[in-house]
Amino acid sequence: MSAFARLRYKHSIVDLKTSSMKMSKMPVEGNSYFNVSRRTFIPHPVPCGAPTDAMNFAYAMCFGAGHHRAHRTGGLMMRRAGEMFSNAFQGKLAEVCLHSFLTRRGVECTVPDFGVYGEGVWDGGDLKACGKNLSVKSAAFFSNLLLLESRDYDAFGNYLPNVGKGIPATFDYCVLVRISPDAKGLFRRNGFFASNDVSKDFLAGIVSREQWTYDIAGFVSCEQFVSALRAGNVIPQGALLNGRMRMDADNYYIQAGDMHRADELACLLTKQ
Repeated sequence: MSAFARLRYKHSIVDLKTSSMKMSKMPVEGNSYFNVSRRTFIPHPVPCGAPTDAMNFAYAMCFGAGHHRAHRTGGLMMRRAGEMFSNAFQGKLAEVCLHSFLTRRGVECTVPDFGVYGEGVWDGGDLKACGKNLSVKSAAFFSNLLLLESRDYDAFGNYLPNVGKGIPATFDYCVLVRISPDAKGLFRRNGFFASNDVSKDFLAGIVSREQWTYDIAGFVSCEQFVSALRAGNVIPQGALLNGRMRMDADNYYIQAGDMHRADELACLLTKQ
């Protein structure tokens, strides 16, 4: 990061070890939880070629040699390949976007892993920057929640599927990346979302016609996630989010408007 950039950020950087970041709870009416602490989506173009790379990866994971869970941890609904593809595509695209965001600001960062793994084989996390493990969570552009499935984590923020496998089980920072257009909505409109069989050429055509953009809604430290976890920031299975979307599994949440802003992350990492 340039000297100018350091001067620009130095007065706004939060010491995340001592920060008392507001962890607001969502208002509840009956069985509905309402997301009120929001952050405006500010679109940036995704890196050139990233949608195609993410599409190829997601197709291999969901229709090829890879493995993607057919249901969420603790969830009741079985996910078809079309939905799993949407999640894998959006998630990998988010990793590429965060990598681009950080490297353009002078942060040394590992490249996204495009390895295709079978069942029982887990990758070692999303990205690593300046020695810190970054967990990348993706969402549609209109989302204002960081959601983490509660049965995937213990009381100390360890990601249980990775425990005992010789790979990182905790993150230092969790980053929420939002993608436009909404991948699930896009594939649903094209009659693919609920499918278990689709041609790669058909998907490539859908992806190539869109103007993909992203923003980074914010980030939290592992300590702040654990604080939210222990404070009971949970949307239970079966509850309605904003009165509309029924939750398939219990999820810890942090509202986007409560998270640290993206520009703080680059300066924070270069100070390590």
